[in-house]
Amino acid sequence: MQIQDSYGQVRTAQPAPNGRSAPLRVDAQRNLEHVLRAAREVFGELGYGAPMEDVARRARVGVGTVYRRFPSKDVLVRRIAEEETARLTEQARTALGQEDEPWSALSRFLRTSVASGAGRLLPPQVLRVGVDDVLLPAGAPDAEARVPHQRASVPAGSGGYGEQLEQRVVAPRAVPAVEQEDAGAAELLEVVGRLVERAREAGELRTDVTVSDVLLVIATAAPALPDAAQQAAASARLLDILLEGLRSR
Repeated sequence: MQIQDSYGQVRTAQPAPNGRSAPLRVDAQRNLEHVLRAAREVFGELGYGAPMEDVARRARVGVGTVYRRFPSKDVLVRRIAEEETARLTEQARTALGQEDEPWSALSRFLRTSVASGAGRLLPPQVLRVGVDDVLLPAGAPDAEARVPHQRASVPAGSGGYGEQLEQRVVAPRAVPAVEQEDAGAAELLEVVGRLVERAREAGELRTDVTVSDVLLVIATAAPALPDAAQQAAASARLLDILLEGLRSR
């Protein structure tokens, strides 16, 4: 019997003696875990435009194994993006629940999220409301709606997630319905919005800082360095500078 899971993967379920579908074999489950871990690493380093072959090489499996579990790159990308969005949402909730001081809560969320690397795997819809080609001038009336612009780094039709960040300010437009229905992204934006609002009301956050700005900080990574300690130090230093830029004067 063929079944389709929530990520669009079609697989054959082997009936168990009790009539229920049997779980994945141990080796198949291990391969799946290797593929997901490799995908997080490759997409985190190279962006969602990285080819499936890179994921397979990192996972040390054949590309056919990857496609058996994820019939298209977009299915794999959505799986990773949804998992990382859920992780960031949980980190934001933890910061809200465990830090009484608004600035401490916001900075804790940012430090935890940057350290985990999850921000580099956020789906595009949480980093933008929507874009067009008109740049907003400084001090525009809808400045609070400013969002980072993203431009596709792969050919059109290769998947909506193959995009890289480009730091421009653009006027918002209506979000496509498919993005509006992304409950996970909406939940993340809502929770981070509470962190932002608390810090702003306490007078500790610049009044022009938006949720999109905060998520852009999370998605900003220090240049890759060969030494892990140097990489960690560079990331921490960059975050210190960005946090200082968010604080009110």
